[in-house]
Amino acid sequence: MKIWIRTTATRGSHVIEFVIIAPAVLLIIGVMIVGGHVYYAHQKVEHAAAEAARAASIARPGAAAAPAAEQAAVADMTAQGLVCTDRRINTDVAAFSTDPGTPGTVSVTITCTVDLNVLAIPGISGSRTITHTAISPVDTYRERIR
Repeated sequence: MKIWIRTTATRGSHVIEFVIIAPAVLLIIGVMIVGGHVYYAHQKVEHAAAEAARAASIARPGAAAAPAAEQAAVADMTAQGLVCTDRRINTDVAAFSTDPGTPGTVSVTITCTVDLNVLAIPGISGSRTITHTAISPVDTYRERIR
């Protein structure tokens, strides 16, 4: 049978352990928050690019495809609450200049720079640039007004 005797030599060791472990735990929590913020921003950019590509592919005249894509992308990002400090939307509508019967696609590339300072986590600042390209087919046999 063992009898545990508490000695005064271990007094205060819990405080030292807490002082050592607490910053590491807070850093891990901060990295998880930043990772989640970037992950959700990436999903929002992917969704906006898909919506923009779809809007461009169903535009009737080819000249209206790029403005339709930009309008759909901005509306989707605004509805999702995504704030970009720098946003670029590039639309490739070359498929509209081909003859009917020729398969073609419209691609939209969205580049969004997300500010990490809005998280207000001490020691974590800067920004992250997220880029995604979505492709949508243009109806092969639809009349293509140039």
